[in-house]
Amino acid sequence: MNTSEQTLQKITRALRKAASKFTNDAENMPLTDLYLQVKQESGELLIFNDQDEELTRCVVESWLGNQAENFYTDIQPLLLSAIQQERELLDNLPILKPYSFVLIDEEKETIAELHLVDDELMLVSGNLMEGLSGDLDSFLEELMQK
Repeated sequence: MNTSEQTLQKITRALRKAASKFTNDAENMPLTDLYLQVKQESGELLIFNDQDEELTRCVVESWLGNQAENFYTDIQPLLLSAIQQERELLDNLPILKPYSFVLIDEEKETIAELHLVDDELMLVSGNLMEGLSGDLDSFLEELMQK
């Protein structure tokens, strides 16, 4: 996927705008995740909270009318890059931890958990439990051999 600096700037601007919706009120910090919905046909990026309240939206011109079959897989590195670029701001939102940045499709089905913010654990990319089954199988096999 051809990504331009303008595309990255547009995404980071949307992330900053969504972050600005949360006020620094220590007594009333919300418990929410942030959902990034990308509409493949219209090129829109929308960001929601847990209550389906739209925090912001923008149109990413390079995504307009994109018909690629792997569209959601292709945009994940770009979204991750934008999140990493704004990591200091996004990792310190006035939201109760843990919270996640989740990529969802137009039907609001989860595609990927992009970034997890927690005091003790941070998921940068991929699924939290990815590879767990294989790790457990290896561990069990080691135990059985002893």
